[in-house]
Amino acid sequence: MNGSARIRWFGLLLAMLVGSAGFSAPFRHYAAFPGELKLFLGQQRQLDYTLPVHADITVDPSIVDINGSGGRPVRVDMRKPLSIRPLADGTARLQLKLFGTIPIKTVALNVVPELKVIPGGQTIGVKVKSDGIMVVGHHQVKTEDGGKVSPAQSAGIRLGDLIKSANGVRLREVGQMAKMVEKAGREGGTLKLVIERGDERFMKELKPVYDAEDRAWRLGLYIRDSAAGVGTLTFYAPEHGVYGALGHIITDMDTQAPIRVGEGQIVQSSVTSINKSSSGEPGEKRAHFVKEGKVLGTVERNTPFGIFGRMSELPTPYYDNKAIPVAFADEVKEGPAHILTVVDGEKVEKFDIMITRAMRQTEPATKGMIIRITDEKLLKRTGGIVQGMSGSPIIQNGKLVGAVTHVFVNDPSSGYACYIEWMLEDAGILPAREQRKLKAG
Repeated sequence: MNGSARIRWFGLLLAMLVGSAGFSAPFRHYAAFPGELKLFLGQQRQLDYTLPVHADITVDPSIVDINGSGGRPVRVDMRKPLSIRPLADGTARLQLKLFGTIPIKTVALNVVPELKVIPGGQTIGVKVKSDGIMVVGHHQVKTEDGGKVSPAQSAGIRLGDLIKSANGVRLREVGQMAKMVEKAGREGGTLKLVIERGDERFMKELKPVYDAEDRAWRLGLYIRDSAAGVGTLTFYAPEHGVYGALGHIITDMDTQAPIRVGEGQIVQSSVTSINKSSSGEPGEKRAHFVKEGKVLGTVERNTPFGIFGRMSELPTPYYDNKAIPVAFADEVKEGPAHILTVVDGEKVEKFDIMITRAMRQTEPATKGMIIRITDEKLLKRTGGIVQGMSGSPIIQNGKLVGAVTHVFVNDPSSGYACYIEWMLEDAGILPAREQRKLKAG
């Protein structure tokens, strides 16, 4: 065998060894080991990754207790389960060392105060006013000479744009803008509009056109200043006086653009009937607002993980008003769980589900879990997940772990859910990742 052949065979052998290492249990366990681990004070965690390495605590051992060491610095064998008991708020670090000598990975341990919230499940009515005037369509204005024109469309105003002000006046209602358009048209003036499009802000100057059919001055726009709908309350945190609901962002029904909330309210809602889901046809809860004069809470934020605001007390009726622990995303396991939701009137009921996939997420992302309804009673009544069920809390092993968000159109018994950790961050109860980094630094 010549030299070049030996090199080829050696390369092939090396590639096979590397490939087989990728499928070995230690390699897979190492790849799954987190770079950051979050813990609640008072909740013990156990890690079992079966790694042929040792881990050393390299910062103040008063933050965590490892394997009952009493808070003293300790080296542990990662081939055995690792027990971590938080002792105080703060940040500590575990340094993983191969064979106890070669540093290969550092794990940040972030300990935050113990947190318990009350799961919801109640159907709520949501009423929001946008932080400006939403552009939801264009229309052609018929002029007196028979022509058609849309000043707004010609000026480049798009669907989903948010009109913040006109001629320096803050806009809050459609009627307010209609009066300003009429005044500018009669006086032969223009409107200087400040517009937001995503993170961009700019000005457009428009001259109203007289509509020969409606006999009114127009900009050629369809606009909206509010939205309403129903969803499900996910949690109420009594110690913080805040709630979270829906599990996904509220969008305008015509443009599908996220609504920038100026103000809003949630009120009690009652389910009157269920339009069952079937393959290709997602169903929905039909509900109406009740006791609209009694506001349950405010809507202060509309994020990819739902709506959040202030609430003074848990709305009734409820399934159980006992506060329970919450789980971080990396604690959620594939397996049985249950949801709380309403399918008739205002009664909150518990139904069995299966978490069929729990994605590993170190950064907030909306599609964290895939769930499947296994409760025959719920499948018979709803056909699976229906619109209006979004926000239904998911409970596993006595902890609130997430919220229902979306249904699979072709398989309504299954759908997506988000982790409760990300909702709690957006609610301002848990520190966001950027804040944790600042605290650790």
